Amino acid sequence: MTSPSTAAFLARRHGHWIDGAAVPEGSEGEIVVLDPATEAPIARIAAGGQAEVDQAVAAARRALNGPWGDMPHDERTRILLAFAALAEQHAGTITELAVLDNGMPWAIAESCAPFCAMFLRYYAGWISKISGQTLPSAALGKKPSQLHAYTQREPIGVVGAITPWNYPFGMEMLKIAPVLATGCTLVLKPAEDAPLAALLLAELASEAGVPPGVFNVVNGIGESAGAAVAAHEGIDKVAFTGSTEVGRHIVHAAAGNLKKVSLELGGKSPVLVYPDANLETAIPGVALAAFMLQGQNCVCGSRVFAHVSIAEQLARGVAEFAASLNIGPGTDPKNMIGPLISARQRDRVEGFFSSAAEEGARCMGGGARVGERGYFVAPTVYTDCTPEMRIVREEIFGPVMAIQTFDRETPEELAARANDTNYGLSASIWTQDLRTAHTMSRLIDAGQVGVNCHAAMDPSMPFGGFKQSGWGREFGADALELYLRTKAVTMAWD
Repeated sequence: MTSPSTAAFLARRHGHWIDGAAVPEGSEGEIVVLDPATEAPIARIAAGGQAEVDQAVAAARRALNGPWGDMPHDERTRILLAFAALAEQHAGTITELAVLDNGMPWAIAESCAPFCAMFLRYYAGWISKISGQTLPSAALGKKPSQLHAYTQREPIGVVGAITPWNYPFGMEMLKIAPVLATGCTLVLKPAEDAPLAALLLAELASEAGVPPGVFNVVNGIGESAGAAVAAHEGIDKVAFTGSTEVGRHIVHAAAGNLKKVSLELGGKSPVLVYPDANLETAIPGVALAAFMLQGQNCVCGSRVFAHVSIAEQLARGVAEFAASLNIGPGTDPKNMIGPLISARQRDRVEGFFSSAAEEGARCMGGGARVGERGYFVAPTVYTDCTPEMRIVREEIFGPVMAIQTFDRETPEELAARANDTNYGLSASIWTQDLRTAHTMSRLIDAGQVGVNCHAAMDPSMPFGGFKQSGWGREFGADALELYLRTKAVTMAWD
């Protein structure tokens, strides 16, 4: 049952958050937010477009040039720490909104508030450590004693962030925390399929002391609000997380004023399971790599390469593990597989079921929708897969695993198979042999590689992909670089 605080939040007239205040009206109609587990409306959001983005960018520019831009480091640190504490205090509402808005299982939704607090505290610790360098210089034909040359690191400016629906609180915090830490201001356009997290976070930021105009939210559909953010002449940097297809549109739109762009895009992550792998841990680990968040994540380990000697055992084990996972609404903590985000996404995943059958893959379990209401599909395991199959080639964003086998390939030959994709985001290697682990970690063309684990995330570890999986790195000190610019200063005297 929804708590009174969450029910009160859902019952409001929602729209945007601009210049430190709620804006309940919009110029582009209305978005009806559905609970993907029940298909019932849970909130209504006034949709915005160019007009609201213009207002938000103007507010962000004023804040950048105002007290936020000249705020002492210790005060900005205090604000981020207060924001983190508020996220923890509102953990119940954050968890319930994650379940209702996105459909994620309760066990994952409970991680959202700690995730937000952890990242805010991590980046709060960086604020006083962003610095330039004093450099030796002999410019202008002068002696070093006649010059003082140094660099300083400055906020890049107004940041436009466009975020996805698959883990709303977390994906938004990956933008919010480093943007605030570097002293930039933000215009955030959340996904229309899961827009509520951004509004709650904006309110908490304001309560923590973030000045008006520093953190703005504009809700709307991608073709209007998202396009306006990407192309806006008043935005200095766009940070986007989403599909590779939309990422290409972002790049083209950003060319108008040559704004900086960072992209965290799709993936088709390879999972290599060797005959010496500990199957007691590998089977659930490989299963969760593919089925976590119903496979609706960019690091989904959907492309498995299993040694022929253990492939059948692995496939049976994963299928049995998947069948043991309760499917249903995240409001019931016993359920570990929730709904897909929408009817559109469910229908898309079902299309992959059809193509897999037509192309000759063998279904070991799943392969169908579940229940009469809600966008549920069963976690699905296919074997007898070949490289040209759609389930092997395309990012599905659903709980679908395609298993291929290997036997006597050299490390280079197996890596070539694993790397045979447009993507290069994440990968995992399951083995007890250190030589194999180190060799394959070097050969795999992915920005993140796990050994006997998949997609291990920590605030200090950079995260991002190669090839068409994106540009730039989030997490860690690398994320700060996305929102900073370097200025060189040379002072001369006789």
